Amino acid sequence: MDQHALILFAHGARDRSWAAPFEQVLERVRASAPRCDATLAFLEFLSPDLPAAIALQVSRGHRAVRVVPLFLGPGGHLRRELPQLIDAARQAHPGIAIETTPPAGEDADVIGALAAFCLR
Repeated sequence: MDQHALILFAHGARDRSWAAPFEQVLERVRASAPRCDATLAFLEFLSPDLPAAIALQVSRGHRAVRVVPLFLGPGGHLRRELPQLIDAARQAHPGIAIETTPPAGEDADVIGALAAFCLR
């Protein structure tokens, strides 16, 4: 088994249909990298939350987890709450490597895709 897991981390909303685009991203990730154990997690309102998603990946035997924030920018949730969640997860799962990436919206390709979309 590949020892790395991927968690796509999104904000969440009370309306479950809000998650549909993120579920489509997850489907594309899984189709492009079928050996990658990828899942979604949410900051609030929807489940699983990030601690539960990390615990699930650890229970599946993964020794490394990469969290990819699907946020457009590094607002308060990513500056304050995400580091707290990651610190708590590291304490709860000693010996597991848990890393985060910059938010998706800071990536040049994502910015370019959004600009192209706006110009259609």
